[in-house]
Amino acid sequence: MAALRVLELYSGIGGMHQALRESCTYAEVVAAVDVNTLANDVYKHNFPSTPLWAKTIEGITLKEFDRLSFDMILMSPPCQPFTRIGLQGDVSDPRTKSFLYILDILPRLQKLPKYLLLENVKGFESSSARNELLQTLTTCGFKYQEFLLSPTCILTRFPDQDPEDLLKEKVADKVDEASSLSSEEKNLDPNIGPDCSSKKSLPKGAFLFKLETVEEMERKHNQDNDPSIQMLKDFLEEENEEMSQYFLPPKSLLRYALLLDIVKPTCRRSTCFTKGYGHYVEGTGSVLQTAVDVQLESVFKHIDELPEEEKLMKLSTLKLRYFTPREIANLHGFPLEFGFPEKVTVKQRYRLLGNSLNVHVVAKLISILLE
Repeated sequence: MAALRVLELYSGIGGMHQALRESCTYAEVVAAVDVNTLANDVYKHNFPSTPLWAKTIEGITLKEFDRLSFDMILMSPPCQPFTRIGLQGDVSDPRTKSFLYILDILPRLQKLPKYLLLENVKGFESSSARNELLQTLTTCGFKYQEFLLSPTCILTRFPDQDPEDLLKEKVADKVDEASSLSSEEKNLDPNIGPDCSSKKSLPKGAFLFKLETVEEMERKHNQDNDPSIQMLKDFLEEENEEMSQYFLPPKSLLRYALLLDIVKPTCRRSTCFTKGYGHYVEGTGSVLQTAVDVQLESVFKHIDELPEEEKLMKLSTLKLRYFTPREIANLHGFPLEFGFPEKVTVKQRYRLLGNSLNVHVVAKLISILLE
């Protein structure tokens, strides 16, 4: 049997390629396309034998696409036009231009690919870009399924969760192929909510600290008490002298204390790590409390009433640090052998990983797509 010929668009550091490898699919990536020179350096470092095209997608002609004769497209277009905290420019955002070019090219290919998998953020499902994608897929004779997924959903319960409740990774296959997922109804645990967290109540006497709502506190508590999800400690590096560079500076502690999402090694959740992690504090990812015996409640109680020096002293007892790039790569499902060239700085690694995806989730979807 001939290897599946795969075209990887917006290849970045190679998350899709890594997922393809993890899915154990007999396949060959015939070309990986990305304009980010730093991401391309990382890609080449990990996949040296794959042809890497450092050019814009709009710069690839129909003839060039046809010559590749690919069976599958894997792609993760820019998410900024669709993110909830962005401007939501959608199809009017210049960063969507290359994606619209793909949709224009697809029906004109000499040989249509058999499979297509697209990953993007929550927000894409309500965009005009998504509507144009579905229109193109229908025109080309594809059938498609859409999922909104968290890694904790797909890796612990999927496909026991009804796929109609999910949408993030978009999977499409040709009409003559078997459906990606069974549409039969599933018996869901009544204690499991649509976000894959437990609905069991927060214990009495729980202290609400920082700028949190009761609902947020309950959600975090339920996630941390879900034994089907691994603890963060399974993804952490051993503490060493080099870790000192990752501890939050006093200025950040004082300014952002009430906005930090603080997790312990025994927690089973974190917020999403974005490309601004390590540079910006608010909303870019969780920070790790390494002084595990210190109670958050004792630190945050009445903290806003304290003078600055005493406040800093209290916050410092938590020994808060950023997750390292290696730890974030672990959480994204990249294997230990996946690495970065030495010239890539810590800040650059954070940016590249923040633009990547969860390897395990995509590997599972590729397997389902090919069933």
